Amino acid sequence: MPDTSLGTLQPELRGSVIRPADSDYGEACKLYNGMIEKRPAIIARCVDVADVMAAVRFARDRGMLLAIRGGGHNGPGLGSCDGGLVIDLSAMKGVRVDPAARTVRAGAGCTQGDVDHATHAFGLAVPAGIVSTTGLAGLTLGGGHGYLTRKYGLTVDNLLEADVVLADGSFVTANEHDHPDLFWALRGGGGNFGVVTSFVFRAHPVSTVYGGPIFWDQAQAGEIMRWYRDWLPTTPPELCSFLGLKTVPSTAPFPAELWGRRICALISCHVGSQAEGEAAMRRVRAELPQPLLDGMAEMPFPMLQALFDPLLPKGMQWYWKGDFVRELTDAAIEEHLRHAARTPSELSLMHLYPIDGAVHRVAPDATPWGARDATWSMVIAAIDPDPAKAASLKAWGRAYWEAVHPHNPGGAYVNFMSDDEGQARVRAAYGANYDRLLAAKRRYDPGNLFRVNQNIDPRG
Repeated sequence: MPDTSLGTLQPELRGSVIRPADSDYGEACKLYNGMIEKRPAIIARCVDVADVMAAVRFARDRGMLLAIRGGGHNGPGLGSCDGGLVIDLSAMKGVRVDPAARTVRAGAGCTQGDVDHATHAFGLAVPAGIVSTTGLAGLTLGGGHGYLTRKYGLTVDNLLEADVVLADGSFVTANEHDHPDLFWALRGGGGNFGVVTSFVFRAHPVSTVYGGPIFWDQAQAGEIMRWYRDWLPTTPPELCSFLGLKTVPSTAPFPAELWGRRICALISCHVGSQAEGEAAMRRVRAELPQPLLDGMAEMPFPMLQALFDPLLPKGMQWYWKGDFVRELTDAAIEEHLRHAARTPSELSLMHLYPIDGAVHRVAPDATPWGARDATWSMVIAAIDPDPAKAASLKAWGRAYWEAVHPHNPGGAYVNFMSDDEGQARVRAAYGANYDRLLAAKRRYDPGNLFRVNQNIDPRG
């Protein structure tokens, strides 16, 4: 496409248009996942809804490949594309809290940390993930689970409304009363239906929590995992405790004597007082072996949310795959132990996030999210700063997943899917809800303009 044609977009935007010849193009192209490099023909940095409408029409009218970038945390790099147009929403960061109604309106460029900062001033929080740099839009549209999930549900269970720019460039507000089929589809169906420019969430009373990590040597992981699977269902919903097979990073604030040591970890958050949190964790300390490190403490909720941020800066090499897990069988545990014992880097890991409690109290067809009967959402993440390790990271991640996948049901969390999953895995992610999603896709995006994602192909 001639450069002159691309340049015609700038007069229609209040934001900036970035092209390959511009000095800031290289930096604007960089993705959270340093393993992925893409070179769009044009990046539209939108600052308001009118910008987004103009950019969508521009791409549609010219038949351009279109990618939507929110907070920019997408693991498979689906917030960008080669040779097409990227709508970058990262400047749309406004957050407004209504403390009386306990609602929050957040722009599509917000990170989880942006929302945590705004809500914490009012003693509130929106259920989201576990890393504050996570883009709120992508997290929400895929489902959203984290420390508050067992008590307050998924992020999509707390979504009340969304402003959306559709494939024809028009604007709608979707909620339970207006465009209810679109609102249903947005709650887990990903970016398949339009560009969400802002979200309205229900917030909950969360301020100071009792949380942090407890580490054991990985030699004890089998015992701990078998104990954990039986203990978790007995715990109160105020407690989220996810299990990880990890390595202690060789950096502060971890004790130097633990650097590089493979561990089994429980990373926990209890919404309530320290005394209540200690009571909820009492059996952990009474029945499991003496840990290498017990880092649980009372802290502001945003501090817990940001705990992992320094370890995971933008630009690391990432390869991840996920599954939903219904039962943690002895046979599955053996496979976990075998692969966790040969991680390719200190940051590579496996996490099991609890998705029971409040998640199970929502009907399976109330949202597209397809795992209301699962117990955990599993992610296997191969991570390292060195690009030379990309091949070994992918090999380990794939082999690990292939070993444990036969022990799990067929679906996966779309936010933990890689870029090589295929259409069958997308279908499996939504299960019985896929056909309804397909109908919504055919209504709102029949031409599949929004296809740089875990795509629901309107052709079926």
